[in-house]
Amino acid sequence: MARVVVDVMPKPEILDPQGKAVLGALPRLGFSGVTDVRQGKRFELEIDGEVTDAVLAEVEKMAETLLSNPVIENYSVHVEDSVTAEAAR
Repeated sequence: MARVVVDVMPKPEILDPQGKAVLGALPRLGFSGVTDVRQGKRFELEIDGEVTDAVLAEVEKMAETLLSNPVIENYSVHVEDSVTAEAAR
C-alpha cells in the first residue's frame, strides 16, 4: 500500500488570518525567530497497488476538483515513501 500526499496552501497573495494568529501567539509562548506563518491542509491518501503516472494524474484531478480551491489555493502532490512515513510517527 502506498501513500500519496496532497499539500494545500493559500496562494501568497491571499490573506491567512489563521497563520497570522499563530504568528502572534508564538512569541507569547516563548518562541522567537519566526517571521511568517502560513497555515494549510495535508491530505494523505492510501492507494492500493503501485503508484503509476495514471494514479498520480487521478490524484491531481482530486486535488484540483475537491481537495483545494484553485482560485485561492495552490497544491502539490507527492508520493511518501514508507521510511519517511514511519519516521514521522
